[in-house]
Amino acid sequence: MSPCSRDARLFWILSASALIASGLLLLILVFLAKESWPVIQNAGLSKFMRSDGWYPTEGAYGLLPMLAASMAMSALAIIIAAPLGVASALFCRFYAPPLISRMYRWAIILLAGIPSVVLGLWGLTVIVPLILAVSPPGTSLLAGSIILALMILPTVALTTEAALAAVPMTYWQGAAALGLSKEATILRVALPATAASIYAGILLAVARALGETMAVLMVSGNVVQLPSSLFDPVRTLTANIALEMAYATGDHRASLFVSGLVLTALVLALAAGARRSGGQIVHA
Repeated sequence: MSPCSRDARLFWILSASALIASGLLLLILVFLAKESWPVIQNAGLSKFMRSDGWYPTEGAYGLLPMLAASMAMSALAIIIAAPLGVASALFCRFYAPPLISRMYRWAIILLAGIPSVVLGLWGLTVIVPLILAVSPPGTSLLAGSIILALMILPTVALTTEAALAAVPMTYWQGAAALGLSKEATILRVALPATAASIYAGILLAVARALGETMAVLMVSGNVVQLPSSLFDPVRTLTANIALEMAYATGDHRASLFVSGLVLTALVLALAAGARRSGGQIVHA
């Protein structure tokens, strides 16, 4: 088989794979819209963005408290995880001895593989009592954020390290020729060169945080309210779907699919923002 034939075959395989992936995403969006449409048609989208409570059997579909809780928890988790993840990658790549670096990397990979329910159980028995000692009831926005931060930290750390490993050697040689110190090279050359990739890793982490269910359900308290404090119990959109889908019917069931549609829209908006920002970073 000639190289041209192999290239053509690879092109069609990759094109078909991309088409299948895009088609699956489109089918998911269509399914969510179809299942949500009855209640959207009856109640209107504006009714979901109110804070008058979540009582779907009584016609109250206020998603705003749960949407605010989901976004606040994800934001706080990424505020905790992003600096720690980037710092971990820098430590492994540039400062740790080879043996320590390998052990630390495997520890990060192991953390990424721990099931969310195990982290939730650990949070329920360790983190929640610690928060309870400070401010009852313990199960809270803060507890959920800490558990989420542990879950998404490996994503930030591993993507950042992969990006740093891909920095061309010519960058390091040029920095050395200019007499830059190791710290200056990292801060002024390596990190700016990998900014778009690091941002992409943070985006993946935020998407995972928004979509996490079981661990958050176990430690956040599951009270539908707008959070006014880190110690308030809250309920996220994903936890709400998991708790109520088993018995929901009619408009109640359709309103849960609206929650899924809102979450999907959030992830798509994040992806679009990341692509735009990534392009600006590259052109800068």
